[in-house]
Amino acid sequence: MISVRPSILRQQPTLVRSLALLVIVAFSALPAVGQDSGALIDALIRKGILTNQEAEDIRADLVRENNTIPAHAVGGGKATDRLSVGMRMQIQYANIGTEIKGNATKPVPTDQAFLRRMYLTLKAGVGGNWGAVFTYDFASGYYDDAIVEWKPTPDLAFNFGLRKVNVGYEERASSGNLKSIERSGVTRYFVEGNNGRRLGAASYRIGAFLDGKKELTSTLNLVYSAALTDPERSDNFADASASGDASTNHIALWGTAGLAGKLANNGTWIAGAGVGHMPDRGGFGTTNFGRGFDLTLYSVFFDLQMARFGLMAEYLAADVDRGVSATRDAKPAGYFIQPSLLLTDTIEAVVRYQYLDTDGRGVQLPDTFRSAPSGGTMNTYSEWYAGFNLYLRGNDLKFQLGAHAGKTKDTVTGAPAEAKAVGVRSQMQVQF
Repeated sequence: MISVRPSILRQQPTLVRSLALLVIVAFSALPAVGQDSGALIDALIRKGILTNQEAEDIRADLVRENNTIPAHAVGGGKATDRLSVGMRMQIQYANIGTEIKGNATKPVPTDQAFLRRMYLTLKAGVGGNWGAVFTYDFASGYYDDAIVEWKPTPDLAFNFGLRKVNVGYEERASSGNLKSIERSGVTRYFVEGNNGRRLGAASYRIGAFLDGKKELTSTLNLVYSAALTDPERSDNFADASASGDASTNHIALWGTAGLAGKLANNGTWIAGAGVGHMPDRGGFGTTNFGRGFDLTLYSVFFDLQMARFGLMAEYLAADVDRGVSATRDAKPAGYFIQPSLLLTDTIEAVVRYQYLDTDGRGVQLPDTFRSAPSGGTMNTYSEWYAGFNLYLRGNDLKFQLGAHAGKTKDTVTGAPAEAKAVGVRSQMQVQF
């Protein structure tokens, strides 16, 4: 046995700390001893092997060791200099029923729990301000982003691939930050896939995108975007991989411009407008693409966050060549207003009103009110939403609950009619 006097150890403080840390880590690997290395450190102090300062340094080293990620994500490419993995999981429950005026028979109500989103996101950098983002949604079998990004300056970014265009402010906003569980029915009508009523404008496109910002003053910035894309919406592998035909062999043009400002107490606001022109994506029904009927989308938006109060609003309109019939165009328009108020640091109240006039193109309740049973084709839609959000860990862990009351009126044939959908929706979200 070899013994070492404490006095000799004190003359070599670096060696002492290294040996003591080695012993403590070795003992901590044993289940019985590893539950508390503090007792071992205290014993070394009492025997005079460690000073109080040396013990504190060792404790700090142990904390750093314990906080180290045990496994590292490593990119496959030699040029990869960073790689991150993210996830968003949203679980919903919806209970919604529909009534049709003058009809005693009610459609079967929705009463179901389901996975709304299950995103897996990979982000990588390959140096030189170049990188890539890919997001796949296991819940829907589609993907969200698949882009190569070049960011030559902090205020200028170029994206190449699949993503959402900026025209349609609410649609472009992250689904993880929505205050009303679902986006407005007005947004859904203009941007989700064309089914002969909805327009399929904005949202996912494949092309080249530019996003920029220019500082005007210390509290005011000019924000802008532009894009050249395929004219059709692409939100699945089949659409995104198609080589094109007569209905898709044109370039859609997109652009937005606005002002973004800073307010006292970390308040912010943004206001702007956007336009998108999609050749050969107009017409009525779903069989007129590529026949010379164009679609143009317009957006005006405002978003304010001031202390505990928030306000988001957007107006959307479109020119749809022959959008109603072979002889009649359509000019649908709609808007929503959504105020919110933080009642406490973790509880937020949200209210939203929205209204849509399809100008004869037609709308059914499921086109605008997600999960609602259909009540027939009408011309206008309106809805009230009221709910609250419980921020357990900000947007990374939150619970949302809301009540909807939506109504469609007046059939496109002119006969008076009305259908109402009423229900509740809840959502639990976890993301990292």
